[in-house]
Parts: sequence; C-alpha cells; structure tokens
Amino acid sequence: MGEDRLKAFASVTFDDSFVVRNMKVVEGTKGVFLCMPSRKLPDGTHKDMVHPINQEFRKYLEENVLKAYNAELIKHPAGADQDKNILEQAEVKDNTGSNEN
Repeated sequence: MGEDRLKAFASVTFDDSFVVRNMKVVEGTKGVFLCMPSRKLPDGTHKDMVHPINQEFRKYLEENVLKAYNAELIKHPAGADQDKNILEQAEVKDNTGSNEN
C-alpha cells in the first residue's frame, strides 16, 4: 500500500452476528498497535467509526488481533508483499465466519 507504518488490515466477527472490518495494525514508535476503523473529516482529522467502550475490552481486542497478526507473520515471514495469496486466503477465512484474519 506504500505505507511503511501500515502492517495489516483486520476484521473480527463477534458470535457469528456482528463484524467489524478495516481495523488496522500499525507500526508505532513502541511497536505495533490496533487502530479502529475511521473516516476522514472535512477538517483533515479522523474519527473512529466504532470503538471499545472500556479499556479492558480494548486490551482484549488488541491482544487477540495482534496474536493473529503475529501468527500470520510466522506462517508467512516474507510478508504479504511477497505472497499475494495471503490476502485472498484471508478474505476466504473472513467469509466463512472466522473470528480474526
């Protein structure tokens, strides 16, 4: 995507009933972290479209998404840039009700 800091996109399905798409795994100065889906406002700022209500759930969500991200890095050390099939496989997993990709 030409963005050095953006490492991955994630979608999470809760109880086969509710999906949150377009979360981002981003490289920060202290390591990777999870960003909620957002939209750009006319003034150039961004506003989260969804977000956890409390810190405990934010931590739970981030830990589990980053755990899945790290598992993918282990399976595919060359990264998505070298293996475009990873993106196709992730989309298939998402369509089958997987919790994380």
